[in-house]
Amino acid sequence: MWFIYLLSWLSLVVQISFVTLAIAAGLYYLAELIEEYTVATSRIIKYMILFSTGVLIGLYAFEGFPLLMVGVGLFTNLVYFGLLRTFPYILLSSPNFILSCVLVVMNHYMAFQYFAQEYYPFSEVLAYFTICLWVIPFAFFVSLSAGENVLPSTMQQGDDVVSNYFTKGKRGKRSGILLVFSFLKEAVLPSRQKMY
Repeated sequence: MWFIYLLSWLSLVVQISFVTLAIAAGLYYLAELIEEYTVATSRIIKYMILFSTGVLIGLYAFEGFPLLMVGVGLFTNLVYFGLLRTFPYILLSSPNFILSCVLVVMNHYMAFQYFAQEYYPFSEVLAYFTICLWVIPFAFFVSLSAGENVLPSTMQQGDDVVSNYFTKGKRGKRSGILLVFSFLKEAVLPSRQKMY
């Protein structure tokens, strides 16, 4: 009896590690795609914001969600459109970015308050959090490193475009979320060097 119990805990640890590695690989791939296709990413995020706006209006009209909570959600989507104007260059000290972070926390607080008072099944609560609160900030978070490797933003004073491209502008030098994922990839799955 105790042996199978210990075996179940061991298998749970193995499963959690596989899921974690799969999520990390997926995030790394998403960050690479976003970095490569910034115009398409901007368009996709715009459609996600429009879809979220439609969902919020539908929740107010059909489900009777509080006007204040829906209004703050709609205002948050408006701020996200402001972030989208300068995409993929998101300045972390810009008023739009700071306001969007404050509004995300405020939206979460209001949602927790509402769902603590009104009963909804877990799947419906998770659907609200996923579509209205998490997807758009997550898309902006994954795309933070997209603007870092574009040539004009990596130029230093005195560098010309050609020398910057062949020295500092290479894709091998990364920062931001891609640097973290590259470090984790090398720490977990180190590459082998060929010996001649």
